Amino acid sequence: MKIVKYPTQSEWAALLARPAMDTTSLFGTVQGVLNDIRSRGDEAVKEYELKFDKVELTSLQVTADEIAEAETMVSSELKSAILTAMKNIETFHASQRFEGKLVVTMNGVTCWQKAVAIEKVGLYVPGGTAPLFSTVLMLAVPARIAGCSEIVLCTPPNREGKIHPAILFAAKSAGVSKVFKIGGIQAIGSMAYGTESVPKTYKIFGPGNQYVTAAKQLVSLKDVAIDMPAGPSEVQVIADATANPAFVASDFLSQAEHGADSQSILVTCDESVVEPVLAEIEAQLSVLPRRELAEKSLNHSKIIVVKDWDEVVRLTNQYAPEHLIIETENYRELSGQIINAGSVFMGHYTPESAGDYASGTNHTLPTNGYATAYSGVNLDSFIKKITFQEITAEGLKQLGPVIETMAAAELLDAHKNAVTVRLKTL
Repeated sequence: MKIVKYPTQSEWAALLARPAMDTTSLFGTVQGVLNDIRSRGDEAVKEYELKFDKVELTSLQVTADEIAEAETMVSSELKSAILTAMKNIETFHASQRFEGKLVVTMNGVTCWQKAVAIEKVGLYVPGGTAPLFSTVLMLAVPARIAGCSEIVLCTPPNREGKIHPAILFAAKSAGVSKVFKIGGIQAIGSMAYGTESVPKTYKIFGPGNQYVTAAKQLVSLKDVAIDMPAGPSEVQVIADATANPAFVASDFLSQAEHGADSQSILVTCDESVVEPVLAEIEAQLSVLPRRELAEKSLNHSKIIVVKDWDEVVRLTNQYAPEHLIIETENYRELSGQIINAGSVFMGHYTPESAGDYASGTNHTLPTNGYATAYSGVNLDSFIKKITFQEITAEGLKQLGPVIETMAAAELLDAHKNAVTVRLKTL
């Protein structure tokens, strides 16, 4: 891990660089798979499942019997935890419901918006090194609350053709319509184009590896919308002398164990924080089951010491972290100055894992600096807003001449005439 003390502002950009992830080099391979799925449907998907996931499938959809069997395999303790998390996620996302109102912009001219759910959404839940049933909740619960009529979920099966029972239990509990045993590029292609088994969806959500990311980028060019650009997961921790080094180290490592390309950064203006945190990281790392993975992540993680709180804030807003944890005495003051972050965790007793699982906020967040322009997944992600307007005869008398003048100035005579013919009848 790199320790950098008092870098100049000109050094910040290089210092805050993420682990390189250039998916464009994969586009040729990924596009070939997508084209094959578009033309051959289920047959191609099954072939790629055999090639990539090493499983031969006769049917792609998870059956009701399989879902029922999975429910018996999940412990009551885990079921209770999943349902508690789901309730909190429901509460938080339900509070985001849009309330449209009629707006009279001038006498006789009324405008308004109506929120309408995206009818068909596709959710991708990676298999990989961990069964991410929490991602099922984060995507399916707001989709259900929004009113999406079809919620399709794809996730890779194991080599026996089975989905992890907790994923299936979470999917049933959260309101997923159909679950398919499909991973990687073929999952994205199936939901983008539709196959004999998989419905075509209008927007695809969910994280994944670099091949999934490349596939989402390609299908989003013209076939389907996606939630946001994605990259490796990341956390930034801000700490001062009041922070517990064990807490800071645990936050560092909880991010590092996501994957070898994850990144953790500690920023402080108090040098006394550094050594105790390093010692705790080493101590906790030594007993982690996923130590090897975390160690790779720590190779491009950093501890940065800056001059003062002003530099802490400016560096943070430049980095625009996916997760930001503020473990300082003045955390409320600092949080008020943050303008670029996916999700902020305030105070000494708010670990990132709370948001990852059960506090109610969403863990599908912008990475790779996209927090400068993107929000994390929320209820609005599953909604489109349609605008309406109604103009009375009196309203057109007032507004019509304005429209005519503007249309004529843009040399769009038919636009002008659409008003003129109406005004003549009045």
